[in-house]
Amino acid sequence: MKRLYFLLCAMAVFAGAIASTNPARPKLVVGIMVDQMRWDYMYYYHDRFTGGGFERLLNEGFSCNNTIIDYVPTVTACGHASVYTGSTPAFHGIAGNNYFIHGKHVSSVQDDEATGVGTERNAGKRSPRNLLATTIGDELRLATQFASRVYGVALKDRASVLPAGHAANGAFWYSQKDAAFITSDYYMKQLPKWLSDFNREHADLLKTNLSRSPKGVTMTFAMAKAILKNERLGQTGNTDMLAVSVSPTDLISHTYGTRSPQTDSSYVQLDIDLADFLTTLDEQVGRGNYLLFLSADHGGTNNYKYSAAHRIPSGAWKCWGDDAKEVNRMLEEKFGVKNLIKDFNEFSIYLNNHAIDSAALNREAVKAEAKRCFYTSPAVERVVDLENITAEPVPQPLRERLVKGYHPERSGELFVVLKPGYYAGDEAEDGSNHGTWSTDDAHIPLVFMGWGIKHGETAKPVGMTSIAPTICALLHIQMPSVCIGTPITAITDPALNR
Repeated sequence: MKRLYFLLCAMAVFAGAIASTNPARPKLVVGIMVDQMRWDYMYYYHDRFTGGGFERLLNEGFSCNNTIIDYVPTVTACGHASVYTGSTPAFHGIAGNNYFIHGKHVSSVQDDEATGVGTERNAGKRSPRNLLATTIGDELRLATQFASRVYGVALKDRASVLPAGHAANGAFWYSQKDAAFITSDYYMKQLPKWLSDFNREHADLLKTNLSRSPKGVTMTFAMAKAILKNERLGQTGNTDMLAVSVSPTDLISHTYGTRSPQTDSSYVQLDIDLADFLTTLDEQVGRGNYLLFLSADHGGTNNYKYSAAHRIPSGAWKCWGDDAKEVNRMLEEKFGVKNLIKDFNEFSIYLNNHAIDSAALNREAVKAEAKRCFYTSPAVERVVDLENITAEPVPQPLRERLVKGYHPERSGELFVVLKPGYYAGDEAEDGSNHGTWSTDDAHIPLVFMGWGIKHGETAKPVGMTSIAPTICALLHIQMPSVCIGTPITAITDPALNR
């Protein structure tokens, strides 16, 4: 009897020791990405915030006020992939919103082998297969033997698919032509009943152009709340994850500009919807039971007309129009071959290597002449040969961003660096743009709030690639497979920063 008693005591002690090594984790991790949100918007709109949204984040959370995107191009697909992998295009392979794979032009999440669910259109042919790395959600699923549930939602397909990752339970995006949120058979064979009901209940609104309306912001959070409720996120006994991306802010700014009334309205609405969403999280998951971060995929450069009216250096570069045609005309005049530039994509220039080889041209000579031609534009500051960047006279801070953004199998051979204040576009248009390494495009907000987060702020430099390792450190899970960022110690170990 005594032997049995001591055996039971030993087992209890052993079980207690095992339990004590299990890391404490929140019930839910929530990532919120706001497309084309400049860092200064946190304060520019402060007087118009209601108190329960952005103001609550700043009052309760920890703000990293000097968070910088440490690569180029600063565009949507790269930003979403980089935040959730803790890496850059050079490693995770998402070299732009569009790029080339084995000579084929593809979108960042295009998957011709996938079939749409909820649609028969090509809009459903999407998956994360082009992403070469794991994400926070993937590592969370691995750490819990795939018991954790991970979902992504956005109006844009890439803003939902890339954050959700490879092993996600689901990712949903908006198809205006179908007037519905859809997915692909990468995730599931049919829409869950709750989503079919959701699409039917919101049919009239889903038929409108939500992508360029504050109503699209509200609809995004309505979908996020529907996922939260119907998939019981934060109530499964494991740490679940929900990745939410707010897309209309980007398209509205592209159309009307960063300082337009329409952009103002979208952020006022975002603040209202964010406050409501945080209240929903409090009610369904419990205040203090979820870990949340809010950031952006990139910022935005002010419209030329707005800047010029205030004597601020600015300009627009028609890289996809007259300038591109003119460079190909000049190259044809020099080499006698048409279309030696195959594509201009987010400042990345792709040579037509097939045409170069067929005409037995010297490839280096074509590149050198292409650089000379691009320099004729008053908007261009540098044209960098990414294949031979070590020989280029580029300042180190810019060099590092170019290297981190270059994927040898997917990026173009040359990269155009514009003069400060310039962006890709037309000076006659009202919209803003992004993609450059400038502070306007690269300085983004980053606030953590909730489980394990103490209130505070820091002005110390933080890279976009630090978000994923910080979340993983707090959860005590492995960092994503090609993570190059380091945890933000002010958050993971506040005692070091007192």
